[in-house]
Amino acid sequence: MSNINKFRFAVRKFEPFERSMQKIWESFCVATGCKLEAEFIAMDLPELHHELITNEGLKNGNWDAAHLVTDWLLEAYTANAIADIKPALNKQELAAWSNSLLDIQQFDGKLLGLPFHDGPECLIYRKDLFESPQEQQKFKDLYGKDLKVPLSWDDFIEVAEFFLRPEDSLYGTVVAAFPDGHNTVFDFCLQLWSRGGELLDADGNIQINTPEAADGLIFYRDLLNNHQAIHPQSAQYESVQAGEAFARGEVAMMVNWFGFAAVCEVSESSKVKGKVDVAGLPKAGNGEACSLNVYWMYAVGTGSKHQDIALAFVKYATQAQQDKLLTLEGGIGCRKSTWQDADVNRIIPYYHKLEELHKHAKTLPQSKHWSAIASLIDELVVKACSTTDDVGDLLKDAQYKINNINTL
Repeated sequence: MSNINKFRFAVRKFEPFERSMQKIWESFCVATGCKLEAEFIAMDLPELHHELITNEGLKNGNWDAAHLVTDWLLEAYTANAIADIKPALNKQELAAWSNSLLDIQQFDGKLLGLPFHDGPECLIYRKDLFESPQEQQKFKDLYGKDLKVPLSWDDFIEVAEFFLRPEDSLYGTVVAAFPDGHNTVFDFCLQLWSRGGELLDADGNIQINTPEAADGLIFYRDLLNNHQAIHPQSAQYESVQAGEAFARGEVAMMVNWFGFAAVCEVSESSKVKGKVDVAGLPKAGNGEACSLNVYWMYAVGTGSKHQDIALAFVKYATQAQQDKLLTLEGGIGCRKSTWQDADVNRIIPYYHKLEELHKHAKTLPQSKHWSAIASLIDELVVKACSTTDDVGDLLKDAQYKINNINTL
């Protein structure tokens, strides 16, 4: 159990997050006179989920507050692990965020957290490469057409293969394919949606045994095994590591969270500062360009021994000044004011594009069993990409297992 003389906060492991939380806490203590010692512990996704939900850390008081991803919301709510913070806020305060960053965490009139870090999935690319006259001419000589940011998945593969330059440590794309129940699941959903498919059937049940899912899974399998296109470490990289590879200048373009574009402009170690831009994702067939809206929140544990301080800290940490600080440190602030902030857009020239990306963003279904379902999808994708098994058979088997879970 927690030391009651400490304020304990579980942080999503990412250096800009860790740095920002320390700075915001120090500022909070100065502003409020709080003398309580704080302990911010950074964890990767599997450990964070285990600590907060499986181990009931938010419910039993081991953690006063935490970064909680929207994937886990209904699971945490059903377990009575996160506190309602709506009584501590008024309508004017809530107007600071887009509804797309508030709707997911509302259940039964309760508000279970405030947005911490956002950034829908998008296409992040090296504009210096795409705009280079030499690269444009070389591409035209090879393919007989202009080099453009890809609008279709077929174009994506073609451009990725064009930019493969292993002798220069440059690869066409990188895929966050590490099997952690998140990265490959998100990619599966994006491939499905961008082909016109849906994750839910007409009755609201998860249905992945569809033609669109099969097409998307085949494409993803081919991509991960296309050594003429992808970074060789893709199977070992989760999203942060993929983003770091891009910031090191090793990748021409990638599908990843918006935040990994923004960090290229604020990180001192970035080798692509000023050379980056973002666009919507490619599509296939009758699909539409889409995005995925999964975000991190500040959540307060129902078992917190310092709940008043936790609520006060969350309110302070989500104010405009702190939201902007998080952004300039390498996170993605969520307030509408940050999206349009002149200083932020001077440093990150495409930050204002967040509003447009949100218009095309889909969300994952809320289910108290989502972690188990995501594990099955993760298992499906890994098996598809590491074997030559028939994709139709793999989808049928995964759907059978999903049907055995009381999903929604």
